[in-house]
Amino acid sequence: MNRTTSLSFEFRLYAMLIWHWLWMIILITALLAVSAYYAAIRTKPVYEATTLVLVNQAPSNSNVDYSTMMGSQLLAQTFAQLITTRPVLDEVAKELNLGPNGGAALEGTITVDLVANTQLMHVNAQDSNPNRAAGIANTVVTVFSQMNQTEQAARYASSEENLKTQLDDLNTQIQDTSTALDNLSNTPENQTQRDQLNLMLVQYRQTYAGLIQSYEQVRLAEVQSMNYIVQKEPALPPANPIRPKVFTSVIEGGGIGLLLAAALIVLIEALDDTIRDPDEITRRFGLPVLGIIGSHNTAEEPITATQPRSPSAEAFRSLRTNIQYSSVDHPLRTLLVTSASPDDGKSTIASNLAVTMSHNDKRVAIIDADLRRPSQHKIMKIKNREGLSSLFTQTELNLNGNLQSTAISNVSLLTSGSIPPNPAELLGSEKMVQILGQVRDQVDIVIIDSPPLLAVTDASILASRADGVLLVIKPQVSKLHSVKQAIEQLKRAGANTLGVVMNDVPIKRSGYKYAYYRGYYYSYYQYYYSDRSSSTKFSSDQSKTKKKPSNLKD
Repeated sequence: MNRTTSLSFEFRLYAMLIWHWLWMIILITALLAVSAYYAAIRTKPVYEATTLVLVNQAPSNSNVDYSTMMGSQLLAQTFAQLITTRPVLDEVAKELNLGPNGGAALEGTITVDLVANTQLMHVNAQDSNPNRAAGIANTVVTVFSQMNQTEQAARYASSEENLKTQLDDLNTQIQDTSTALDNLSNTPENQTQRDQLNLMLVQYRQTYAGLIQSYEQVRLAEVQSMNYIVQKEPALPPANPIRPKVFTSVIEGGGIGLLLAAALIVLIEALDDTIRDPDEITRRFGLPVLGIIGSHNTAEEPITATQPRSPSAEAFRSLRTNIQYSSVDHPLRTLLVTSASPDDGKSTIASNLAVTMSHNDKRVAIIDADLRRPSQHKIMKIKNREGLSSLFTQTELNLNGNLQSTAISNVSLLTSGSIPPNPAELLGSEKMVQILGQVRDQVDIVIIDSPPLLAVTDASILASRADGVLLVIKPQVSKLHSVKQAIEQLKRAGANTLGVVMNDVPIKRSGYKYAYYRGYYYSYYQYYYSDRSSSTKFSSDQSKTKKKPSNLKD
């Protein structure tokens, strides 16, 4: 298989995996999406109002250079942190009458976003009421601006207060001096006193003018050194809430559901310990897969006898051919058919394989060595009064009619007989070796139907005495650890394990685990089901030239 074919197969396998679990993916995704929808429509809406603010830094000179701009941006970052402090929030709550704990309630509802490479910032306020959200955003800017100006003005308050006090005192003195001068009569006797008062008045006025100049200089310095913010765009009540957003919530819920479903599928697949495909057998255990048998009705006679043209019958013929190829140097005379665990369908495989081998004009004998749960007599519609267990009680071994003919030409059956209390001891005895020898002398090949390997030790005992062992596995039922234990048990017994048969494979079932089998069987099903009438005609024409066993049905 080249790389392109391998990638194509893997793609189909993943597609089948998604298709197989599509119901779970849809269910979980829809469930979380619907849950997110109901949670969204029942959540109280939240509105966000935004105001645009400009941060101005007092320039050290009249030229605005790069350092000034960088300083303004750093100042904006500082203001962005200070706006959301608790003193500011408490004052905002007081202004808006939000109650004694209003400041605490505002924490986390006000955010500041700086506009990159500018002195601008957005102040955002969230609230369940759109008008209140706008009011909070605007009030925050107003309160912070006032608090900032008050804090910066405090640096010059002492100087201004001193200068103002001096100005008030001088103004009083000037008024008193002017009054005294007006009350003094203009006579030669008072001229000297009037001259003194005029001189004092001039000095007071000069000092007052100097203080006025100093006071204005202090106020100018205060204005020039003050950093402040200006609200450029007031916040307006928003029309739509920022959350919940129903559509976004549904999409997010569906996405989480999709991821959860994917994780759950991965977990289920990782914990699945069953056999999935033939490649897994070859890759893990190094055994070839000699046949893949599709699901068919096992309640009736062997399908290779009742429906010889069916895909399952064709699969048994392919199995027969593969068994022959696996034993070219040492032709098989005894073949043991077993399985790792019960209900894998080993008895069905044994009976159908016997019928298929008989079609090559070979005499085939089936020995039902499952002395605990025998079933071959039911499949072949033969009574089970006498059989294998009866031979162990004979002093001199003689099959004596216990190897019974069946309705199928060239196929005979040695039934289990009555169930003994010690099957393992009987199957491991020398008498069993003699029984196998006598049966083998009368036919071309002996097929032994044994109990499951892991249930009892019977199969391990018989495996070492057979020319070859065929291990039956049922996909999605047989466990990897059980198959591994069964193969190791056969190795310890020194058995010649020819390979594996995948039984009861649901070829037509929809699911990624059966993609391999559908590809393997596609041509057979297309041929058999699309042109059933032509195959029947072919079977009828063939019967005219070749004698058909009396038990076969068209």
